[in-house]
Amino acid sequence: MTAPAANRAGTSVDAVIFDIGNVLIEWQPERYYDRTIGEDRRRAMFAEVDLHGMNDRVDLGHGFRDVIYETAETYPHWRAEIRDWHDNWIQLAQPVIPHSVKLLRTLRAKGVPVFALTNFGIESFAYARTQFDFLNEFDREFVSGHMGVIKPDPRIYEMVEEECGVPPGRLLFADDREKNVDAARARGWQAHLFEAPEGWAAALVAAGLLTPEEAAP
Repeated sequence: MTAPAANRAGTSVDAVIFDIGNVLIEWQPERYYDRTIGEDRRRAMFAEVDLHGMNDRVDLGHGFRDVIYETAETYPHWRAEIRDWHDNWIQLAQPVIPHSVKLLRTLRAKGVPVFALTNFGIESFAYARTQFDFLNEFDREFVSGHMGVIKPDPRIYEMVEEECGVPPGRLLFADDREKNVDAARARGWQAHLFEAPEGWAAALVAAGLLTPEEAAP
């Protein structure tokens, strides 16, 4: 392991934590449905069915297929479309964000511990690992389905601290949702709101973890 890197504010970083959805892999289910059933029907379905709430249940550790198929039976006129959330899930969870993957691998090559902290179901994460090799490359994975709690609940951040043993102020975390970033900062973490990989790359350079050349796409 390399020595902790000090950022411009003088605070050391002992470990970097990546969210997965919209940080390493694009997660935009609406885009899948716009393509398969058209935007108008997609808007109607999402207005009627709380599909993201359904997905939260999966992320809390409930059965991947069970939750989605149960929801599909509650809305039989959308049955086939809702089942797609399970049956064609890999089509919803793409494409990969290559620059972010490079940053992950470059950090690890330099000996920087890299963790994942993600809202992800148990079965869906296991499946994703068979499709995306970089999901097997973290030093540690903190997956909500196994933890029984999802971001931005403060407990999930506390559990990471307890299990990894790194002081909160020495963790650097990237997430695409502002409420998740705010919750991390409330715990004392260093945190970056991910909007594009270029911004995350710049944050890693500012933290003294990568050179500009290493952080380039």
